[in-house]
Amino acid sequence: MIVESAAAALRQTFSPPLRAILWKSLSLTLGLLVLLWFGLTHLVEAFQASHHISAQYPILDNLAYYLAGFGLFVVLAYLMPAISILVAGFFLDDAAAIVERTDFPNDPPGRPMPLGTALFYAVRFAGVTLLVNLAALVIFFVPVIGIAAFFGANAYLLAREYFEMAAARFRPLPEAADMRKTFAFRTLGAGCLMSALMVVPILNLLTPLFGIALMVHLHKRLSRRLRLEGPAAR
Repeated sequence: MIVESAAAALRQTFSPPLRAILWKSLSLTLGLLVLLWFGLTHLVEAFQASHHISAQYPILDNLAYYLAGFGLFVVLAYLMPAISILVAGFFLDDAAAIVERTDFPNDPPGRPMPLGTALFYAVRFAGVTLLVNLAALVIFFVPVIGIAAFFGANAYLLAREYFEMAAARFRPLPEAADMRKTFAFRTLGAGCLMSALMVVPILNLLTPLFGIALMVHLHKRLSRRLRLEGPAAR
């Protein structure tokens, strides 16, 4: 079930309709990163200009500037997945509707989330993702434990948010959460696929669209199973 859903999601991610959404979200993400870069570098320059070391030790000043620039690059590279999730969150309902319309044309269409709810989900998820990954970064270099914590935390978060987002187009949010818990093993398995994608530089920018397409397919398959098998499906 997960393999079939992942294959269908991968195909959809590179289809023309979702590719158009991908370019929009990537453009906005890169724009935000550029703004952050200029803002942070200007702060560094202002700090150095006001510090006495700039006049007394110009060589050290230049070295500090380049080290700060490298540090900012690392920080922004680390922030990129969270920022891409935040930006893509504004397009996920549109992406889910495209997947539903093209891959499940005979099913009733889902209902988009109210704008306020969609914004809340996008901001909350990006914030939680950032906090969890910052916490995981602290122990990232601890052998085995650090990588496992990073992977496991992201798998759980991605599974929870994206499945509930896909399911909420067809059922109330509490029911969507209950359904995720009922099929926790399957949804977490899908979250592991997304978490694996998230650790690959550049490809991690595909995570939001791949994730919503994956969870739309998984929700459809699990819903069909519930209808056919009833309580036995649980």
